[in-house]
Amino acid sequence: MSRATVVDQSDLPIELDGSAVEFEGRDHGGSVSVILVSTDEDGAGPRLHRHPYDETFVIRGGQALFTVGDQELVGRAGQIIVVPAQVPHKFAKTGPERLEMTDVHASPVFITEWLE
Repeated sequence: MSRATVVDQSDLPIELDGSAVEFEGRDHGGSVSVILVSTDEDGAGPRLHRHPYDETFVIRGGQALFTVGDQELVGRAGQIIVVPAQVPHKFAKTGPERLEMTDVHASPVFITEWLE
């Protein structure tokens, strides 16, 4: 019988100047990787990059300005944004509320090509 894996967020690496926690699925028997974003800092977010797999952003609180290819859009709490594989993208926290977001990478490991 298979067993569930339980991982404490406090045991995971902290990234993006302390505003995000990274979970790489490969290290825990999973097929996806996740970044948990939580920040009050205006402008916080990664610079332009892309992945060879889709990335899905689940915005649970606050808002962020997303650049996805040649499109700019504001993502808000309650929305889900899907960025297709190979499309350059970035986001920056905007607005007065704390940004709480789960970024799901359709890969057991993070593969990132930084473009700026």
